[in-house]
Amino acid sequence: MERLGPWPARLTWLVLPVACGPALGDALAGASRPVQVVASAGLWAGWAVILVATLVPATVTLTALRIAAPAAVAAALAGAVAGGVEAVDVAGLAAAVVAALAALWPVTGRVFADGSSYGDEARLPLRAPGPLLAGPVELVWLVVVAGLVTGPLLLAARQWITGAVALAVGAIAVWWGVRVLHGLARRWIVFVPAGLVVHDPLALAESVLVPRATLRSLGPAPADTEAVDLTRGAFGLALELRLTDPAPVLVRRGRGKIEAVTTDRLLVTPTLPGALLTEARTRRLA
Repeated sequence: MERLGPWPARLTWLVLPVACGPALGDALAGASRPVQVVASAGLWAGWAVILVATLVPATVTLTALRIAAPAAVAAALAGAVAGGVEAVDVAGLAAAVVAALAALWPVTGRVFADGSSYGDEARLPLRAPGPLLAGPVELVWLVVVAGLVTGPLLLAARQWITGAVALAVGAIAVWWGVRVLHGLARRWIVFVPAGLVVHDPLALAESVLVPRATLRSLGPAPADTEAVDLTRGAFGLALELRLTDPAPVLVRRGRGKIEAVTTDRLLVTPTLPGALLTEARTRRLA
């Protein structure tokens, strides 16, 4: 399955206009002409931008894809409800869900993260902290999507004052929300010729370089591990990095609080632990 790389995300996004177009067209049939024009232009522009983004793997385009793909599900669902649920609406919604799953697929994340690598690097993403997935991430995503669409639609409906306010507030909300969501896409284990780097701005004040000579072992963490936990409660298999000698690490413990600890064990949760261990073996680490 990993050999498919980014193609599931590309192909499922490519067919969305055909799959979701009829349902969205029916949903907009009762709107005023300006609203129809603005909504249609926005949908086509967003689809085209994300299609190009799928062809240029990078952390920035990954963030754009993972914002847009769930938005397509929301649009398809809203279209089905507004236009009356029919077979074509169900098909469109199913296609949008598949596209969203492809965008959130861990392999997609790895390909896009690795697209930002330099030279002989390999970047493997870390899982998002579990507590953030219980609501905060979804709320930030909702703020971004609402900020993008509310202002233009209100202006198209000739709600000039409300639309102008929504446009200004929405621009600030989108800027803030995209920065927050992009931070989740910039958390990696980076394999470099000298060893590996733990790059996680959420858990670390500074990235941790583990030179090849100081990495004793890398593998699934035992249940009773005493390693410094950098997973931030992420779900999935945690891996333990054991060092030959204790090293200083600057760990974030809360808002604005940084603790300096010295440890010979670190705990991380990659999205693809098997791929990470394979990469480590290929590079003859540990």
